[in-house]
Amino acid sequence: MSSVQVLTPRDVPLGGLRAMRVRRTLPQRERSLVGAWCFADHYGPDPVAETGGMVVPPHPHTGLQTVSWLFAGEVEHRDSAGNHAMVRPGELNLMTGGHGVSHSEVSTPGTEVLHGVQLWVALPDGARDRPARFDHYAPPPLTGPGWSAHVFLGSLLGHTSPVETATPLLGAEIVLDPGAVLELAVDATYEHGVLVDTGSVVVAGQPVKPSEMGYVEPGSPDLRIEALEASRVVLLGGPPFGEQIVMWWNFVGRDHDEIARYREEWQAQITRDGEVVGDSQDVADGRFGIVVGDHLPPIPAPVLPTARLKPRG
Repeated sequence: MSSVQVLTPRDVPLGGLRAMRVRRTLPQRERSLVGAWCFADHYGPDPVAETGGMVVPPHPHTGLQTVSWLFAGEVEHRDSAGNHAMVRPGELNLMTGGHGVSHSEVSTPGTEVLHGVQLWVALPDGARDRPARFDHYAPPPLTGPGWSAHVFLGSLLGHTSPVETATPLLGAEIVLDPGAVLELAVDATYEHGVLVDTGSVVVAGQPVKPSEMGYVEPGSPDLRIEALEASRVVLLGGPPFGEQIVMWWNFVGRDHDEIARYREEWQAQITRDGEVVGDSQDVADGRFGIVVGDHLPPIPAPVLPTARLKPRG
């Protein structure tokens, strides 16, 4: 049986002063990556009338892909590559930051409950300087005895997502009835993370509770998930990334100096006479571009730590 490590989340604010709270399982001290998956936030179900919903003004990314997957609600996405899309339950929205991109995420007025995951994928060195890109995919529902699933990246349960990735990846939402047992045929070279949204499950013999992630090391062609009650999980996977990364704020790079340069470029784009501009349409041209159609003021980068950032992976 494969060894399973249980990763517990920490509660963090997202999006500045009017921040919504999210539960973050990646990265953490014990583990930085699962395959190329380098970041996992889990939020909701949040009543928007009480929490204010998601209001994340324009902010930058480099060297990564963002993967948005909702269980409930709707989020409006705008980015500096000119993409404008609605993120809806059961539909993958994947934004490739690559050389540099900025975007905003705001829950729509009709959203009453917001619930989902926000995931990042680290791009390998050979792909991280590519131009920004946006992919949308609505995977078909898959069903079997006591379970249903949507495979949004990679291959599982006889379905293969057409969305191209820079490294092999697996991403799927799986819903299980109480007592259901799902024996999955998986790639033995992959490591896997099972993030529990609701309910509780046993992953390869290890109990995993809500908001926890069960990490399964490579080596087995089978992955067993048993539902102790009605449960929903997000399954992530991929071969070990094989590269060290530096991840700070919204940037993925390879060393401290590179991250510092990204921060300096972003600050130069969004400030005038030392002050952050009041409208995203007023930012200067540069690496991260302009988020067209969004009039929220951009998010300034925090101050870099005094110690040099160290690669992890």
